Amino acid sequence: MVQIYLRPLGLLFGQDAREMIAGGLAFSLGGLPNIAFVTAEEIVRDGKVVTRRNLDVRQLRKHALIDNIVRERADFAGLSLDHTRIMGIVNVTPDSFSDGGKFDIAEVAIAHGRLMAEQGADILDVGGESTRPGSEEVSIEQERSRIMPVIAALAQDHVVSVDTRKSVLMAEAGRAGAKIINDVSALGFDPLSAGVVAKAFLPVVLMHAQGNPRNMQLAPKYDDVALDVYDGLAAQIEKAVASGIPLSHICIDPGIGFGKSFRHNLELMRQLTLFHGLGVAVLVGLSRKGVVGAVTGEKTASKRVAGSVGGALQAAMLGAHLLRVHDVVETVQSLAMFNAGLNPDSADI
Repeated sequence: MVQIYLRPLGLLFGQDAREMIAGGLAFSLGGLPNIAFVTAEEIVRDGKVVTRRNLDVRQLRKHALIDNIVRERADFAGLSLDHTRIMGIVNVTPDSFSDGGKFDIAEVAIAHGRLMAEQGADILDVGGESTRPGSEEVSIEQERSRIMPVIAALAQDHVVSVDTRKSVLMAEAGRAGAKIINDVSALGFDPLSAGVVAKAFLPVVLMHAQGNPRNMQLAPKYDDVALDVYDGLAAQIEKAVASGIPLSHICIDPGIGFGKSFRHNLELMRQLTLFHGLGVAVLVGLSRKGVVGAVTGEKTASKRVAGSVGGALQAAMLGAHLLRVHDVVETVQSLAMFNAGLNPDSADI
């Protein structure tokens, strides 16, 4: 079966991007008004054979995938996606790879979530089951006891997402006020999940993972990591839509660190614009992960702040609509300076 992909290149930012888009000389990347592209790599895969060629603006106007890439993304849980949004990580776990045990008491996790919101997090992502490499599944009862008090408290004043693979907890979190489902298994772990999400009419993040947390890092292999991850996510989107979940309610996450080698992760980051061809919002979560430590030499996860912020900026430059981060204030400030440099009129000075 022949598959065709389109990876935007030749990026422009800020005022330059807006002027080129308005003049019909460039295209919006992922519906973002401040990022444009003027060329793209068309990739054709026929079995094991992959061919690539660059297309200009004239050729792109007629391409079957261009509408997916330039389409303005719908609001996600009431949040406009005309700029990069920040999802703050609230791990109510004793064993998460970076901050396990720091916020596993409900009151502490609630206070941490509120602080993240004050620092600029648009979404608070509450999870009660570590999915770090080698981790074991947590029971529904234990996960429920960890996350539900936190979700109920934070959802009173903030947009909350629930990071879970279990349909029962998805439904309960929705009733407690969660506005987003974030599932690292892309609704594949629990066969009832897609139906629950569709019935609740909540937006969902579908993340790519090869294997499960217990075995995913043993020997990850791909023919072409970017194209294989794209195909996997396309298949999960198709299943979700068939289950009654609107396309506008779907966000994808290429799954940095989930069944990928360090080189796989870097290749996904390099080719991130490819995923706009899926026609949905794109989330990137690389905060404090092993690939950051591999690049920077920092072995302690909690000290990988600078490297994580650098990766977040790179993802934002390539059109990520959402960034899932531990270090909210550093990421928010870095994005503010980056955007002000591209568009001085946006700075409140």
